[in-house]
Amino acid sequence: MGMFDFLKPKKNTASIAKERLRIIVAQERSSRGAPDYLPLLQRELLEVIRKYVSVDVDAVKVDLIKDGDHDVLDISVALTDERATVG
Repeated sequence: MGMFDFLKPKKNTASIAKERLRIIVAQERSSRGAPDYLPLLQRELLEVIRKYVSVDVDAVKVDLIKDGDHDVLDISVALTDERATVG
């Protein structure tokens, strides 16, 4: 906490909830046009990654992004600092 944080206006819970709802709606809209194989791909990637490192279910994100005329498969894996191998 900074020394001058008290000068910043505090967000009320309604505005925080509104921001979170916007994020959820945007995420739902982006996944509507997504191919139906993405959830299966995400689960299978998680299984393979878990063979080597310990990760949560939410650690693997798979998205399909439009880049001009091409579709780009964006795969993101959040690793913790503790990269303990699973054996």
